Amino acid sequence: MKHVLVKISSVFIVCCCVVSTTTYSQQRNVQLHQLFENYYRESLQLDPISATFAGDHRYNHLLANDISAPYLNQKELFDKKYLRLLSAYDRRSLNSADQISFDVLKEILEMDIERMKYHSEYLPINQFSSLPLLMGQFGSGKSAQPFATAKDYKNWFKRITAFSAWTDTAISNMQKGVSRGFVLPKALVMKIIPQMESLAEKDTAKNTLFQPLHNLPPNISAAEQEQLKQSFLQALITQLLPAYQRLADYLKKDYLPHAADAAGLSAIPGGMELYRYYVRYFTTTNRSPEDIYKTGIKEVTRITATMEELKKQSGFTGTLQEYFVFLRTDRQFMPFKTPEEVIQAYQHIYDKIKPHLHTMLSVAPKGKFEIRRVEAFREASQNGPSYTIGAMDGSHPGIFYVPVPDATKINVTFLGMEATFIHEAIPGHHYQISLQQENTTLPTFRRQINFSAFTEGWALYCESLGQAPWMLYRYTTTDGRP
Repeated sequence: MKHVLVKISSVFIVCCCVVSTTTYSQQRNVQLHQLFENYYRESLQLDPISATFAGDHRYNHLLANDISAPYLNQKELFDKKYLRLLSAYDRRSLNSADQISFDVLKEILEMDIERMKYHSEYLPINQFSSLPLLMGQFGSGKSAQPFATAKDYKNWFKRITAFSAWTDTAISNMQKGVSRGFVLPKALVMKIIPQMESLAEKDTAKNTLFQPLHNLPPNISAAEQEQLKQSFLQALITQLLPAYQRLADYLKKDYLPHAADAAGLSAIPGGMELYRYYVRYFTTTNRSPEDIYKTGIKEVTRITATMEELKKQSGFTGTLQEYFVFLRTDRQFMPFKTPEEVIQAYQHIYDKIKPHLHTMLSVAPKGKFEIRRVEAFREASQNGPSYTIGAMDGSHPGIFYVPVPDATKINVTFLGMEATFIHEAIPGHHYQISLQQENTTLPTFRRQINFSAFTEGWALYCESLGQAPWMLYRYTTTDGRP
């Protein structure tokens, strides 16, 4: 779930209250903070996947059928209940920190309730981030789902059973979407099908879902290990792999012929309204898409001028478009031969950055961090590296994932390796998100949520740090970073 910290108008109100008011108490409101904690604890029961990511393992055996009608009704009642409870507090009487938390929770609840009318449950899967892909990551044994004890494995078996039911709901919902013309673009469906087929693969050497078989708990008897192994195989062969095969078959045979030829939300009924919702959701402003588009055009003009200057500095004499072709096709910018070399290049960037971080940032997160290659089943559909959050309790690390479908085609100028690492990892997403998770002065619900405008804004700012003398780009980038 992505939400922004607070509306601009709310910031203004907060500032006015702090400056002009002396009669209201500046102590934290104990009852309100109890409401915050109740909201967080209850929300984990509705969203056990988030609990697993947070390092709260009480719900590792559960998986909500969050696209089913009963669940959506339950979630709407939950949101309305807490919106009603929140309305009982006079915002003006709260100190500035509590006002921000009040505004954040109100924003989350109102946006969740509004989203339900757009029937996003008819689009339960995409090529970048959806439950089937997340289950693939969990099932690899290298993500947030633990496989350290026999109980962990049994929790996974129960989650598999729940996912099988979720799959049937997803197919039913997509069929409803087809009947309404509410469908994904063909281009995306073509990316999803091989992902599902890869996760349905029965060859134990090719499917990442079999990996936990090689890491059975060593502290149990051989007989228990064998029983666990058989139960694991039974769950995969009779439930998990067939679920992925059902998805693959449905998408290929039934859904793809009805998928939209055009890209974007404009191709589906009500797409403009949904687009406006997402603009509001990701920016937390009331600016229109047309107004934001004008801002984008101004940015393109600014960035193009910067790129022209970079071209001149490089000594290239052709046009800007010819320069782009040169950067994207010249072999000097594709120096890698193996995936290991690509991963090592990012490690080298990290090693170069690490000794200098303290000169710009006075705090550093305690959370662990790793650089990993993207799992094979996701790799081909990933446009570039990405970051996955670690656990609040430090039980699993934040991960910078690097897709390397073909090492010889990885171009160091395409996204800018240094800028990408700084943005996605350190000191971008990993620092900001980890420090937020570790900030115990915040209500717990605010430590775990991700506010896109703030998160991406910080990461974009961090890219400018790449121009520090110790972090000069090794290769010219093409995107006009300030």
